Amino acid sequence: MRWDPSKYVEFGNHRDRPFHDLVGRVQARGPRKVVDLGCGPGNLTATLAVRWPGARIVGLDSSAEMLAKAASQALQFANLEFEKADIASWQPDQETDVVVTNAALQWVPKHQDMLAGWLRGLKPGAWFALQVPGNFTSPSHALMRELAESPKWSSRLGGVLRHDGVVGSPADYLGIMLDAGCAADAWETTYQQVLPGKDPVLEWVRGTGLRPVLAALPPGDAADFEKEYSALLREAYPATRHGTVFPFRRIFAVARKDT
Repeated sequence: MRWDPSKYVEFGNHRDRPFHDLVGRVQARGPRKVVDLGCGPGNLTATLAVRWPGARIVGLDSSAEMLAKAASQALQFANLEFEKADIASWQPDQETDVVVTNAALQWVPKHQDMLAGWLRGLKPGAWFALQVPGNFTSPSHALMRELAESPKWSSRLGGVLRHDGVVGSPADYLGIMLDAGCAADAWETTYQQVLPGKDPVLEWVRGTGLRPVLAALPPGDAADFEKEYSALLREAYPATRHGTVFPFRRIFAVARKDT
Protein backbone atom coordinates (compact mmCIF):
# COMPACT_ATOMS: atom_id res chain seq x y z
CA MET A 1 0.00 0.00 0.00
CA ARG A 2 1.40 3.38 -1.02
CA TRP A 3 1.21 6.36 1.32
CA ASP A 4 0.81 10.04 0.45
CA PRO A 5 2.87 12.01 3.01
CA SER A 6 1.30 15.35 2.02
CA LYS A 7 -2.22 13.98 2.58
CA TYR A 8 -1.16 12.33 5.83
CA VAL A 9 -0.01 15.60 7.37
CA GLU A 10 -3.20 17.50 6.50
CA PHE A 11 -5.08 18.65 9.61
CA GLY A 12 -1.64 18.64 11.25
CA ASN A 13 -2.64 20.37 14.47
CA HIS A 14 -5.35 17.77 15.08
CA ARG A 15 -3.25 14.74 14.05
CA ASP A 16 -0.21 15.86 16.04
CA ARG A 17 -1.94 16.51 19.36
CA PRO A 18 -2.20 12.85 20.49
CA PHE A 19 1.53 12.40 19.88
CA HIS A 20 2.38 15.30 22.15
CA ASP A 21 -0.09 14.13 24.79
CA LEU A 22 1.54 10.69 24.67
CA VAL A 23 5.16 11.79 24.81
CA GLY A 24 4.35 14.20 27.61
CA ARG A 25 3.85 11.19 29.89
CA VAL A 26 7.34 9.81 29.20
CA GLN A 27 9.67 11.01 31.96
CA ALA A 28 12.97 9.60 30.67
CA ARG A 29 16.02 11.52 31.80
CA GLY A 30 19.02 11.64 29.48
CA PRO A 31 18.19 8.64 27.23
CA ARG A 32 20.91 7.36 24.93
CA LYS A 33 18.67 5.95 22.18
CA VAL A 34 15.05 6.76 21.33
CA VAL A 35 13.17 4.74 18.70
CA ASP A 36 10.01 5.87 16.89
CA LEU A 37 8.24 2.83 15.42
CA GLY A 38 6.21 3.81 12.36
CA CYS A 39 7.61 7.32 12.16
CA GLY A 40 5.77 8.33 8.98
CA PRO A 41 7.02 11.61 7.45
CA GLY A 42 9.27 12.27 10.45
CA ASN A 43 7.93 15.67 11.50
CA LEU A 44 6.94 14.39 14.94
CA THR A 45 10.07 12.28 15.31
CA ALA A 46 12.02 15.50 14.88
CA THR A 47 10.42 16.90 18.03
CA LEU A 48 12.07 14.05 19.95
CA ALA A 49 15.45 15.25 18.70
CA VAL A 50 14.67 18.64 20.22
CA ARG A 51 13.46 17.20 23.52
CA TRP A 52 16.42 14.84 23.94
CA PRO A 53 19.34 16.51 22.11
CA GLY A 54 21.86 14.15 23.67
CA ALA A 55 20.09 11.01 22.44
CA ARG A 56 20.34 9.15 19.18
CA ILE A 57 16.83 9.41 17.68
CA VAL A 58 15.93 6.66 15.19
CA GLY A 59 12.72 6.72 13.16
CA LEU A 60 11.64 3.43 11.54
CA ASP A 61 9.05 3.04 8.80
CA SER A 62 8.30 0.57 6.01
CA SER A 63 7.06 3.19 3.53
CA ALA A 64 9.59 4.51 1.03
CA GLU A 65 7.33 7.50 0.38
CA MET A 66 7.23 8.42 4.06
CA LEU A 67 10.97 8.00 4.49
CA ALA A 68 11.67 10.19 1.47
CA LYS A 69 9.71 12.93 3.18
CA ALA A 70 11.44 12.27 6.50
CA ALA A 71 14.89 12.64 4.97
CA SER A 72 14.58 16.42 5.03
CA GLN A 73 14.03 16.29 8.80
CA ALA A 74 17.25 14.34 9.32
CA LEU A 75 19.21 17.11 7.62
CA GLN A 76 18.19 19.53 10.37
CA PHE A 77 19.32 17.52 13.42
CA ALA A 78 22.64 15.78 13.92
CA ASN A 79 21.10 13.26 16.33
CA LEU A 80 18.19 12.24 14.05
CA GLU A 81 18.17 9.38 11.53
CA PHE A 82 15.62 7.28 9.68
CA GLU A 83 15.69 3.67 8.55
CA LYS A 84 13.47 1.47 6.41
CA ALA A 85 12.21 -1.38 8.57
CA ASP A 86 9.18 -3.53 9.28
CA ILE A 87 7.79 -2.94 12.77
CA ALA A 88 6.91 -6.64 13.03
CA SER A 89 10.58 -7.67 12.80
CA TRP A 90 11.99 -5.01 15.12
CA GLN A 91 13.46 -5.80 18.52
CA PRO A 92 14.93 -3.45 21.15
CA ASP A 93 18.64 -3.58 21.85
CA GLN A 94 20.42 -2.82 25.11
CA GLU A 95 20.94 0.82 24.12
CA THR A 96 17.21 1.46 23.70
CA ASP A 97 15.94 3.71 26.48
CA VAL A 98 12.68 5.00 24.96
CA VAL A 99 10.30 3.54 22.37
CA VAL A 100 7.48 5.63 20.95
CA THR A 101 4.88 4.40 18.48
CA ASN A 102 2.15 6.77 17.41
CA ALA A 103 -0.83 5.71 15.25
CA ALA A 104 1.10 2.81 13.72
CA LEU A 105 0.39 -0.45 15.57
CA GLN A 106 -3.16 -0.69 14.19
CA TRP A 107 -1.53 -1.66 10.88
CA VAL A 108 0.42 -4.52 12.50
CA PRO A 109 -1.50 -7.81 12.97
CA LYS A 110 -1.01 -9.43 16.40
CA HIS A 111 0.84 -6.39 17.69
CA GLN A 112 -0.35 -7.07 21.23
CA ASP A 113 1.70 -10.28 21.24
CA MET A 114 4.64 -8.33 19.84
CA LEU A 115 4.23 -5.69 22.53
CA ALA A 116 4.67 -8.30 25.23
CA GLY A 117 7.90 -9.45 23.57
CA TRP A 118 9.21 -5.91 23.11
CA LEU A 119 8.60 -5.13 26.77
CA ARG A 120 10.39 -8.31 27.86
CA GLY A 121 13.34 -7.24 25.72
CA LEU A 122 13.65 -3.77 27.23
CA LYS A 123 16.23 -3.16 29.92
CA PRO A 124 15.15 -1.95 33.37
CA GLY A 125 14.37 1.75 33.37
CA ALA A 126 13.40 1.89 29.69
CA TRP A 127 10.12 3.41 28.51
CA PHE A 128 7.55 2.29 25.95
CA ALA A 129 4.76 4.66 24.84
CA LEU A 130 2.02 3.81 22.35
CA GLN A 131 -1.01 5.47 20.86
CA VAL A 132 -3.54 3.83 18.54
CA PRO A 133 -6.91 4.91 17.14
CA GLY A 134 -9.99 3.86 19.08
CA ASN A 135 -12.57 4.84 16.49
CA PHE A 136 -13.07 1.63 14.50
CA THR A 137 -16.72 1.50 15.56
CA SER A 138 -17.37 5.18 14.79
CA PRO A 139 -19.41 6.13 11.71
CA SER A 140 -16.32 7.13 9.72
CA HIS A 141 -15.05 3.56 9.84
CA ALA A 142 -18.29 1.59 10.18
CA LEU A 143 -19.80 3.23 7.10
CA MET A 144 -16.65 2.57 5.11
CA ARG A 145 -16.78 -1.13 5.99
CA GLU A 146 -20.52 -1.40 5.31
CA LEU A 147 -20.10 0.14 1.88
CA ALA A 148 -17.10 -2.05 1.08
CA GLU A 149 -19.12 -5.13 2.06
CA SER A 150 -22.19 -4.11 0.01
CA PRO A 151 -23.12 -6.16 -3.09
CA LYS A 152 -21.69 -3.53 -5.43
CA TRP A 153 -18.23 -3.49 -3.86
CA SER A 154 -17.72 -6.73 -1.94
CA SER A 155 -16.20 -8.65 -4.86
CA ARG A 156 -13.45 -6.03 -5.17
CA LEU A 157 -13.03 -5.01 -1.54
CA GLY A 158 -13.78 -8.18 0.41
CA GLY A 159 -11.22 -8.54 3.21
CA VAL A 160 -9.45 -5.28 2.40
CA LEU A 161 -10.52 -3.50 5.58
CA ARG A 162 -9.50 -5.04 8.91
CA HIS A 163 -11.59 -4.20 11.95
CA ASP A 164 -12.05 -7.10 14.37
CA GLY A 165 -9.31 -7.01 17.00
CA VAL A 166 -7.29 -4.34 15.20
CA VAL A 167 -6.47 -2.62 18.49
CA GLY A 168 -6.94 -3.48 22.14
CA SER A 169 -8.70 -1.57 24.87
CA PRO A 170 -6.79 0.58 27.37
CA ALA A 171 -7.22 -2.28 29.86
CA ASP A 172 -5.67 -4.74 27.37
CA TYR A 173 -2.51 -2.68 26.96
CA LEU A 174 -2.33 -1.96 30.68
CA GLY A 175 -2.47 -5.68 31.45
CA ILE A 176 0.27 -6.50 28.97
CA MET A 177 2.52 -3.85 30.45
CA LEU A 178 1.93 -4.87 34.05
CA ASP A 179 2.51 -8.53 33.21
CA ALA A 180 5.85 -7.57 31.68
CA GLY A 181 7.06 -6.05 34.94
CA CYS A 182 6.34 -2.42 34.14
CA ALA A 183 4.85 0.50 35.95
CA ALA A 184 2.12 1.47 33.52
CA ASP A 185 -0.57 4.00 32.72
CA ALA A 186 -3.33 3.59 30.11
CA TRP A 187 -6.14 5.92 29.14
CA GLU A 188 -8.32 7.10 26.30
CA THR A 189 -9.26 10.53 25.00
CA THR A 190 -11.94 11.62 22.55
CA TYR A 191 -11.00 14.90 20.91
CA GLN A 192 -14.01 16.87 19.67
CA GLN A 193 -12.41 18.26 16.55
CA VAL A 194 -14.03 20.95 14.42
CA LEU A 195 -12.91 20.44 10.82
CA PRO A 196 -13.25 23.15 8.16
CA GLY A 197 -14.08 22.89 4.48
CA LYS A 198 -16.21 20.71 2.25
CA ASP A 199 -16.38 16.99 3.07
CA PRO A 200 -13.65 17.33 5.73
CA VAL A 201 -14.17 13.85 7.20
CA LEU A 202 -13.59 12.33 3.76
CA GLU A 203 -10.42 14.40 3.44
CA TRP A 204 -9.36 13.19 6.89
CA VAL A 205 -9.75 9.47 6.16
CA ARG A 206 -8.12 9.83 2.74
CA GLY A 207 -4.87 10.28 4.63
CA THR A 208 -5.20 7.11 6.74
CA GLY A 209 -8.14 4.69 7.00
CA LEU A 210 -9.26 4.95 3.37
CA ARG A 211 -5.80 4.14 2.00
CA PRO A 212 -6.42 0.36 1.64
CA VAL A 213 -9.59 1.00 -0.40
CA LEU A 214 -7.87 3.51 -2.67
CA ALA A 215 -4.99 1.09 -3.16
CA ALA A 216 -7.33 -1.78 -4.09
CA LEU A 217 -9.38 0.05 -6.72
CA PRO A 218 -8.48 1.62 -10.09
CA PRO A 219 -8.87 5.42 -10.12
CA GLY A 220 -12.35 5.48 -11.69
CA ASP A 221 -13.78 2.96 -9.24
CA ALA A 222 -12.06 4.69 -6.33
CA ALA A 223 -13.76 7.95 -7.29
CA ASP A 224 -17.15 6.19 -7.43
CA PHE A 225 -16.59 4.65 -4.01
CA GLU A 226 -15.59 8.00 -2.55
CA LYS A 227 -18.71 9.64 -3.99
CA GLU A 228 -21.00 7.12 -2.30
CA TYR A 229 -18.99 7.16 0.91
CA SER A 230 -18.89 10.95 1.14
CA ALA A 231 -22.69 11.12 0.93
CA LEU A 232 -22.91 8.77 3.91
CA LEU A 233 -20.35 10.83 5.83
CA ARG A 234 -22.22 14.08 5.24
CA GLU A 235 -25.30 12.54 6.84
CA ALA A 236 -23.36 11.09 9.77
CA TYR A 237 -21.30 14.26 10.33
CA PRO A 238 -23.48 17.21 9.33
CA ALA A 239 -21.82 20.54 8.78
CA THR A 240 -22.62 23.31 11.26
CA ARG A 241 -22.00 27.02 11.05
CA HIS A 242 -18.80 26.39 13.01
CA GLY A 243 -17.57 23.56 10.82
CA THR A 244 -17.95 19.78 11.00
CA VAL A 245 -17.54 18.18 14.43
CA PHE A 246 -15.52 14.98 14.18
CA PRO A 247 -15.06 13.00 17.43
CA PHE A 248 -11.59 11.47 17.40
CA ARG A 249 -11.07 8.71 20.01
CA ARG A 250 -7.51 7.62 20.79
CA ILE A 251 -6.06 4.96 23.10
CA PHE A 252 -2.81 5.57 24.99
CA ALA A 253 -0.51 3.46 27.12
CA VAL A 254 2.87 4.23 28.67
CA ALA A 255 5.16 1.78 30.49
CA ARG A 256 8.39 2.04 32.44
CA LYS A 257 10.25 -1.26 32.76
CA ASP A 258 10.99 -1.96 36.41
CA THR A 259 12.28 -5.53 36.31
